[in-house]
Amino acid sequence: MVHKITLIPGDGIGYEVSLAARRCIEATGVNIEWENVLAGSDALDKTGELLPQSALDSIKKNKVALKGPITTPIGTGFRSVNVAIRQALDLYACLRPAKSYLGVNSRFKDIDLVIVRENSEDLYAGIEFEEGKPETKNLIAQIQKDTKRLIRRDSGISIKPISKFASERIVKFAFEYALKNKRKKVTCVHKANIMKFTDGLFLKVAREVAQKYAGKIIFEEAIVDNMCMQLVQKPHNYDVLVLPNLYGDIISDLCAGLIGGLGIAPGANIGAELAVFEAVHGSAPKYKGKNRVNPTAMILSGALMLRYINEEKAADSLEEAVKQVIAEGKSVTYDLKADPLDPGAVGTAQMADAIIDKLKRI
Repeated sequence: MVHKITLIPGDGIGYEVSLAARRCIEATGVNIEWENVLAGSDALDKTGELLPQSALDSIKKNKVALKGPITTPIGTGFRSVNVAIRQALDLYACLRPAKSYLGVNSRFKDIDLVIVRENSEDLYAGIEFEEGKPETKNLIAQIQKDTKRLIRRDSGISIKPISKFASERIVKFAFEYALKNKRKKVTCVHKANIMKFTDGLFLKVAREVAQKYAGKIIFEEAIVDNMCMQLVQKPHNYDVLVLPNLYGDIISDLCAGLIGGLGIAPGANIGAELAVFEAVHGSAPKYKGKNRVNPTAMILSGALMLRYINEEKAADSLEEAVKQVIAEGKSVTYDLKADPLDPGAVGTAQMADAIIDKLKRI
């Protein structure tokens, strides 16, 4: 069977890690027909657009995409291309596993967590009002009139929408994932003790959905600040975490820290019919073209993609090859060495070569 898959190389280090992932995926023997499209700075240079419609059309046609990291300026300029793709395609579920691998420098061992992050709402909806604008002043005046709460007139405002619909489908996704992957527990993470009508609704819906899985999957709930402490102190007490958008982003990075960093943290954005797979880490422009960065997160994102297209055997083999290469500690990038200055560290392409060589023996 031939799988038609969109490939967005990304920018910064995106091209290098995407190429490494592609080579490793192809080495599993799965028959893939790639369609290369641009998004990000390269697309802007060639088309004048950061996210060309052709990229979205390709994903809609092929249903599955592998995407390299894309640069997003902080504080000014365009909003995240990553977020724009998720919103345009309604990729409502962000799946971010955090799993320990022998040989990775970390203070923790045997971590096996899955973060399920709601992708479409919360503060990432991008509904903002800039300080000093007439519409912002009007909004402040209306809020003060309706709530009797004083908001400083020099404030910027962000709106945090959380709906019953989106909460229900993401919590159901988390429970269905737990069932399919033989996980034991789902923990709903929230701040409902303070945000009664947004996080409160998310928690209320989670409780309702959990009742349908009673006896199959354990359900727990945790306040997000306490969850941060618990993950640092007792990470092995947790399994699948389901969270609103902003908390999911933050907690997924925290969990990546538990396993040794973003360099080994894969990710997926999944909708009803479409899915885009990408590493959690950014584009690290300063390392562009240096053949230095760790390709593991992108390769493991490829393994997630293989599972999504029902190529389970290939996915298992690819993950096992990555696992063995990291455990041996020879053909790995500098960040996976006990001493980052170890002259034996290899480049991005050479680590991919080692993984491909392992695949031939599995």
